[in-house]
Amino acid sequence: MENNKNIDWKNLPFGYYPTDYNVRCYYRDGKWGALEVTSSEYISIHMAATALHYGQEAFEGMKAYRGKDGKVRLFRWEENAKRMRKSAEGIMMAEVPDELFYEAITRAVKMNADYIPPFGTGAALYLRPLLFGSGPQVGVKPAEEYMFMVFVTPVGPYFKEGFKPVPIELVRDYDRAAPQGTGHIKVGGNYAASMRPADRAHQEGFASILFLDSKERKYIDEAGPANFFGIKNKKYITPQSSSILPSITNMSLEQIAMDIGLTVERRPVAVDELDTFEEAGACGTAAIISPIGRIFDRSTGKEYGYGPIAGPFSTEMYIHLRAIQEGEIEDKHNWTSVVEGV
Repeated sequence: MENNKNIDWKNLPFGYYPTDYNVRCYYRDGKWGALEVTSSEYISIHMAATALHYGQEAFEGMKAYRGKDGKVRLFRWEENAKRMRKSAEGIMMAEVPDELFYEAITRAVKMNADYIPPFGTGAALYLRPLLFGSGPQVGVKPAEEYMFMVFVTPVGPYFKEGFKPVPIELVRDYDRAAPQGTGHIKVGGNYAASMRPADRAHQEGFASILFLDSKERKYIDEAGPANFFGIKNKKYITPQSSSILPSITNMSLEQIAMDIGLTVERRPVAVDELDTFEEAGACGTAAIISPIGRIFDRSTGKEYGYGPIAGPFSTEMYIHLRAIQEGEIEDKHNWTSVVEGV
């Protein structure tokens, strides 16, 4: 595809890059209105909007990929729509129906087609669906008006060093979410709670953090903004917890693990088990898989090592999932949807 925007695709950061259009929709008087298209990067919002005061805000992260065949594919968008509904339900916001969600994401992709990175650059078009309480309340209660919007931005690989193991810091003096709180839904407060320990870890030379469960501090919880997995004895093992966000990437990797002959176990994973894994990784939309080279326990000084090179199973799963997303191999689980006309 011709590059009409003179973008250096191979050197794109994983960050915000302005595009031409975004789409918006309001929920008023008990129903969703029509999609609106705008070139403005700004939102006019009431000063008493519940998003600003009481945290009524949820978002999704997903990507559109230009395949080897030139087609543009979305990956498991229905799961993003379902997860956003769960988030809305969790903090009492209006839920976005599948049809509206799909119309919004496809329109945002089509109208910004010039910003979809070409196949083979390692880059993709990142989609950010956003839902928040735009109606005013001074008492602590849900808004009566909501705004749903989707903007897109081309992004490069999440880790510039490529598919290489990174160091992770295990923290015990911060919690990301309460056991029966909002950890299982994708709301902004979870990310705000993780910023301070993440920033400290970056200053101390680590790529990300690993949280333990907030109740007993015995079990692995989230790996910063991603899910954790470990591999041993031909088993793909990932933590089960009521405060972990269900990752669509992790769900997909579980299936791919089975496809390549691994057994999948989703269960509580004790911190002591870190010693026994042959491979470890963090997974999510941004990086797909970020292999973990070592985990340093900040409180005890203990270190768990997994080597300077990504393990064979992590590598195979990463290549396999990326090949499905970019249309290089058969999509036998019907995960991808082609966006027509781009």
